[in-house]
Amino acid sequence: MDVWLPADYTPARRHAVLYVHDGQMLFDERITWNKQAWHIHLAVDRLMRAGRIPPTLVVGVWNNGERRRSEYYPEKFLPYLAEPVRQRLVTEGLGGQPRADAYLRFVVDELKPAIDARFATHPGPAHTAVLGSSMGGLISVYALSEYPQVFGGAAGLSTHWVGGFQPNAALPLAAFEYLRDHLPAADGQRRLYMDHGTTELDAIYAPYQAFIDEIVRERGYSSRDSVSRVFAGTGHNERAWAERVHLAIEFLLGGR
Repeated sequence: MDVWLPADYTPARRHAVLYVHDGQMLFDERITWNKQAWHIHLAVDRLMRAGRIPPTLVVGVWNNGERRRSEYYPEKFLPYLAEPVRQRLVTEGLGGQPRADAYLRFVVDELKPAIDARFATHPGPAHTAVLGSSMGGLISVYALSEYPQVFGGAAGLSTHWVGGFQPNAALPLAAFEYLRDHLPAADGQRRLYMDHGTTELDAIYAPYQAFIDEIVRERGYSSRDSVSRVFAGTGHNERAWAERVHLAIEFLLGGR
């Protein structure tokens, strides 16, 4: 885990908190597996200096390497899958054990209280948001659905609704049905940001995201509290996400 503080951080002033998955990919490309990074701290710093968001901390929660998919694939999607598909996904894709609910309990019950105790934060949901890309986008939207009393906003960049590496119906349908039943209704405060590109893995996302957008609208979200964007010509990588993450952050935290 990494915690980024603004250069002018002072405990005399309370801060919003942005929890971001895949924490080892956020700040320094010298330590990442693909030599790319989000440089998310630079985006947050620019937004703060421009007065677009309040003072904000970034908590980068590192993934667990080979267990990343089991931690990020929403566990409560599984009952919506047919038994053979579910068993194959758990055995072959999730290492025999889904861990998403345990991961979110750690973030909510252990990590967040520790951050709120150590730093000057606004602990309420209006100033607490969660963000990720790809599988990290899945777990972010899932976190908003499972813990709406904790997270007031979620962002999924290149959200991986397909659940695997090929177009399919079963895994996206499970996501659709879960969100139909569990995405918290719009309340005028909650914010949801989603996007995708059009190349690399993102090239297969459009039909799935369009269906998610319909579910979001049915739950009462409007353009004031939900955004879904397409970035033509961009792919599925940290450089692409770094170029647009400021839009997600401002949407989640701006005007709070």
